[in-house]
Amino acid sequence: MQFKILLLVLLCKTKTQMRVIAHRTLVEFYSNRPDSKTAIENWYTKTTSSGWQSFADVKKDFNSVDNVGKQHYVFNLKGNDYRLVVVIKFQIKMVYIRFIGTHSEYDKIDCTNI
Repeated sequence: MQFKILLLVLLCKTKTQMRVIAHRTLVEFYSNRPDSKTAIENWYTKTTSSGWQSFADVKKDFNSVDNVGKQHYVFNLKGNDYRLVVVIKFQIKMVYIRFIGTHSEYDKIDCTNI
């Protein structure tokens, strides 16, 4: 009986937290740019432990985040050295990595259509 209760608690907790698709993209990026690792992993940890329901919730955790339309959000990482563009689906608690790169690489993309 205790096992079933524990399993139910874990399942409920998982459903209320954000899932990031795909962490591998972040790891590949900071493998090539080790100075970004701490900032990226901090973003990942904070994001996966959150239960965001709206942009206001995201803004509470990351003051520098911008909503650029079409469910796309831009995060400044490591003192604005890097930019992370994600799509957030609040209803299903999913965060999709769309782009990560330097500030100058970010300037070359249309972040609402990636």
